[in-house]
Amino acid sequence: MEINWFEWLGYLASLIVLISLLMSSIIKLRWVNLIGSSLFSLYGFLIGALPVGTVNLGIVIINIYYLVKIYSASAKKEYFKILSIEKDSMYFNHFIDFYKEGLNKLTDPAKLKTNHYEVSFYILRNMVPAGVFLGSKHDNNTLKVELDFVIPEYRDFKIGSFIYEDSKDYFLNLGYNRLISYTSNDEHIDYLRRMGFKEKNEKGMDYFEKLLTK
Repeated sequence: MEINWFEWLGYLASLIVLISLLMSSIIKLRWVNLIGSSLFSLYGFLIGALPVGTVNLGIVIINIYYLVKIYSASAKKEYFKILSIEKDSMYFNHFIDFYKEGLNKLTDPAKLKTNHYEVSFYILRNMVPAGVFLGSKHDNNTLKVELDFVIPEYRDFKIGSFIYEDSKDYFLNLGYNRLISYTSNDEHIDYLRRMGFKEKNEKGMDYFEKLLTK
């Protein structure tokens, strides 16, 4: 019975480490890999395989080290800024090409290159172009969010909070006090809800709405 238990622990540890390598978020990768390597280390010591236990214990320490660095950096005051995207920007087209795999989950990247949107900007985080926002005019006071994309390394909701909370005046000064978004992507829906969007239905069409006030 003990051998079977040990074997299952080894299989579980292997599966968790494998799953960690599929994570696009560095923070999630570190946390999941930390759990997997901890179990692998325990497995190695339990079966008397000291090299397995020791190496994975080292990986545990490395994961903890980088997680401490990540959270220490997050605790420091960060710099966020909106930077308008110029029409026919070569950098914008390169950005879309580079992240097209992730963008495919939200929209057709080929349609974005024309950049014919009324509102289009990068979100700089510590001077790194960490995200792109595109919006089109829905009516006189409503902006339809066509794209709100953050690169994998910065998906911790800080950029979303900066756009929809800290930068409300940016939209209000453009004459928009209502934002709407259409999506069927479960992950995107969870994100919108977290950003304060409310689910609505009009003429049988589901969408998400956020009202902006001073």
